[in-house]
Amino acid sequence: MGLVVGLLLGAGLFCCWWACWPSPARSPRRRSRWRVELEDALVQAEVPGLTLRTLLVLSAASALVVGLLVLALAGSPAIAGCFAVMAAWAPTALVRGRARRRRTQVRDLWPEAVDHLASGVRAGLSLPEALGSLSERGPEQLRPAFRSFAEDYRATGRFAASLEALKERLADPIGDRVVEALRITREVGGSDLGRLLRTLSTFLREDARLRSELEARQSWTVNAARLAVSAPWIVLALLATRREAVQAYDEPAGALVLAVGGAVSVVAYRVMVRIGRLPEDERVLR
Repeated sequence: MGLVVGLLLGAGLFCCWWACWPSPARSPRRRSRWRVELEDALVQAEVPGLTLRTLLVLSAASALVVGLLVLALAGSPAIAGCFAVMAAWAPTALVRGRARRRRTQVRDLWPEAVDHLASGVRAGLSLPEALGSLSERGPEQLRPAFRSFAEDYRATGRFAASLEALKERLADPIGDRVVEALRITREVGGSDLGRLLRTLSTFLREDARLRSELEARQSWTVNAARLAVSAPWIVLALLATRREAVQAYDEPAGALVLAVGGAVSVVAYRVMVRIGRLPEDERVLR
C-alpha cells in the first residue's frame, strides 16, 4: 500500500513540475503549393458551396462515371482508364479556367476601386469608412468582399483583423498590395495616403493595359497547345468505335503506347502553355 501511495505522490509531483514549463510551440503545418494555389482558385472562381473536398469528390465521381461509360461502350480497360484520368482532371481545369478569367476581369477593375478609395480619403473619410463605401460605390464584382469587410468592422471594431479577412476573401495579389498599403498607413500614419493611392492606381492601370495587349497577341499559342493536345485523343475516341483498334490497345504494347502518349501530351502541353502564357502574379503578401 505504501508503494502505491509513493508512486501516486511521485506522479503528482512530476505533473506539477511538468506544468511549470511551457510546451514548445508547434510549427504550423506547411500546406503544399498545389493545395494553396487550388484554394485560392476556388475563392477566385466564386462557385457557391464548392470547397476543396467537394472538388476532389467531384473529380473522383467524374473519373468513375466516365471510366465506366467508356468501358461499357468500347470494352477496353486501357482506353477507359485514359478517359477516366482526363475526367478526373476536368473539374480542376474548369475551376482554374474560371478563376483565371475572373482574375483578368478583376485586374481591370482594381484601378477604379483604388480611385474610389482615394476619393473617399480625399473627402475626409477614415480608412474603414472609405473601404466600406466601396460596397456601394465600388466595382460590382468587388462589392461583396468590401460589404463583408464593413460588416466585420462594425461587429468587432478591429481594423487589422477585418483587413486580414478581406485579404482572404479577395485571394488576389493586387488586393494583397492594397490591403498591406492600407495596413502600413494605418499603423505608421502619414499624410501621403492620397498620393500613394493615385500612384498605385496609375501603375495598376498601366499594368492591366500592357497585360491585355500581350495576352491578345499570345493567346494563339495557348489555343494551339490545347488543340494539339486534344487532337490525338479525339482520334483515339473515334478509333474506339472499331473493335480491331480496341483489341490492339488492350495488348501490353497498346497500353504502353497510351501511357507514353499521355505523359508526352501532359509534358508538351505544360511546356507550350508556360512559353505562351504570361506569368501570373503570386500572392507574396498573403
